[in-house]
This record gives sequence, C-alpha cells and structure tokens, in this order.
Amino acid sequence: MPHEVRGVIARTRGAPVEVVTVHVPDPGPDEALIRVQACGVCHTDLHYREGGIGDDFPFLLGHEAAGIVEAIGPGVTNIAPGDFVVIAWRAPCGACRSCLRGRPWYCFNSQNARQRMALDDGTPLTAALGIGAFAELCLVHARQTVKVDPSVRPAAAALIGCGVMAGYGAAVNTGGVAQGDTVAVIGCGGVGNAAIAGAVIAGARMVIGVDVVEQKLEWARRFGATHTVDATKQDTVDAIRELTDGFGADLVVDAVGRPETYVQAFLARDHAGRLVNVGVPPEQGMTVALPMSEVFGRGGSMRSSWYGDCLPTRDFPVLIDLYGKGRLDLDGFVSETITLDDVEAAFRKIVNSEVLRSVVIFAPR
Repeated sequence: MPHEVRGVIARTRGAPVEVVTVHVPDPGPDEALIRVQACGVCHTDLHYREGGIGDDFPFLLGHEAAGIVEAIGPGVTNIAPGDFVVIAWRAPCGACRSCLRGRPWYCFNSQNARQRMALDDGTPLTAALGIGAFAELCLVHARQTVKVDPSVRPAAAALIGCGVMAGYGAAVNTGGVAQGDTVAVIGCGGVGNAAIAGAVIAGARMVIGVDVVEQKLEWARRFGATHTVDATKQDTVDAIRELTDGFGADLVVDAVGRPETYVQAFLARDHAGRLVNVGVPPEQGMTVALPMSEVFGRGGSMRSSWYGDCLPTRDFPVLIDLYGKGRLDLDGFVSETITLDDVEAAFRKIVNSEVLRSVVIFAPR
C-alpha cells in the first residue's frame, strides 16, 4: 500500500516549489524505503527547478540525504530495516563496460528504483538524481544506500551524499592532490569548500580560494585555504600566478561551471597542470572556446569530475571516519536547519550567497 507523505516538487520550469502530498510505494525487488532524517538543499535542486538539467517535470526534489531504512524489497542483502544510511545518486551496476573494466565510479547504468513516486492524481514524479528526498519517505534502489556509523549527526552525514563528496572527490580522486601540491579552487560555495578541505587533508602546501563574495572567501579560510582571491578586485589568473611564483597551480578546480571560470581555470594552471571541472553548468547549451595552441602547448589534463569520481561504498565511510577524527568539519557546512516549508526560501539564500548549506530536518517518527 502506498505511503502518503509530504514532499517538495517543482511542477513547472522556474515556478516556486510546492509542498504537496506524495505517494511512495512499498519497496519492490532490489528497492529500499528510506525514512529521511536530513536532506541538504543543494544548488543542483535549484538547477532542476529552473529546467537546467532536464524538462521531465514534475520533479520530486532533494537528493543529498541520510535516513533510516524503513523497509526493503525482495533480494536486498546489503542493508536491513533500522540501518542508518547515506543515499548516493550513483549506484554502480557491476555489469556495464565501465564496471567490468574496474571503473565503477563511471558506471553507465547506475541503478535507481523501478517504481515511481506520484502525486494524488497519479501523475508520476521524476525523482531528482533518482532519489527525491525532500519527502518524509523516499524509494531508492538498495545499492544507492551506504550504511554508516549511526552515531553521526544526520545533518552532517547527509552532506556526504552529494556536495561534500563531489568537492572532496574532485580534489582528491579526480584531481589527485599530492603532498606539496599547489591548488586553486574557483567558487567557494559548498562544493568548492569541500574541495578546499580535501586538498588540505591530502597535503597540499598552498590552497587558494577564489570567489566574488567576501563571505565565501571567509568560509574558504575556515576550511583551510592558505590564500584567498577576491575576483572583483583582482584578475583571477594573474593573482593565482603571482601566488605560485608565476607558474600557476598544479591543480585548479572550477566549482562554478561557467565558461568564463573554466577558461580562467585553464589559464591559471602550471604547465602540465590539471584542471578539474565539478561545477554544474546552470544552463544547457553553454560553450567554451579555447585556443588550440594553448590546449596543446600547456599539456596536462582537463577533466570533469562526476560526483567526485567516488565509489560510495568505499568513500562515504572514509569521509565519516575523517569527520569522527575531527579532520573534516562536516558541521561547518551546515549553515541552518529548516523544514520542508522553507525550501523555496533556502533557494533564495543560495542565490544570495547567504548559506553554505540549508539542511531540511525531519521530525523523528
């Protein structure tokens, strides 16, 4: 029998979100029903609302979540009711060409629940990133869940499900930060500051945070940036080169995802340096123009980081362990805790750079 819960949907492109009744099915084979305890308000959800990711409206928003397993379907063996889990939006299938070549973080057939959550009138909802966790219950594929230490604060654990993992992984997994590297991060929101924290943990000797908002630069310093650049007052490329003895950084992370920041990241690299793009482009159809002589002459690499190139079953427990040891300040990313009714206001705060993360907290059952 479907469960009736409150959830946040984006009904049409650009319209304010709505809190409505959502019908969530009982889990079928390989599925799990999760009672959500906390879900971060991520910029990606705003991109969904604005139609920047797709047009399969209505969307059930929310994807950066942690909660308790309520029920499991036939064939599920990795979790049991009562387990505390973080939900991942990439669940490697184990059988596609990427998984079979030992690269499950690039899985081309990531698993999601087969059944759809729906509105009162039966209209099926498209769950954001295959999750849809701005709801008291959500239905996911069991492989999307990773069991973690139940003593961890849900609001902190939830952030590993997307933003923190994406940023940390962009620096550590995709960017391969090594001891003594110089790193620059353009865009010091939630993902960018997670990249800064990851670079610090990995042993970078210099970490430069770049942004146009002073509050974000203050956050960057809090997470370990050794230097900051206010891009409204300094040229980003010139400033990074000046701080790195004229050479440029070993790794530049673009956590914004706009053509202009991508070009800045490209030009701010050292020769044979690395560029990692982890910022989600806010509009479809954006393009980047680079001179081929520079692309060839600078060498190095230019890569996109999908979800921090993470393997959730491997990486989520590592980040939880770093948090438990006081080395990764997950609590520092939580600017405020809110309810489902506050999600639209939280989007405005994202746009105005007022928060790193607003986190929806659900009342205990």
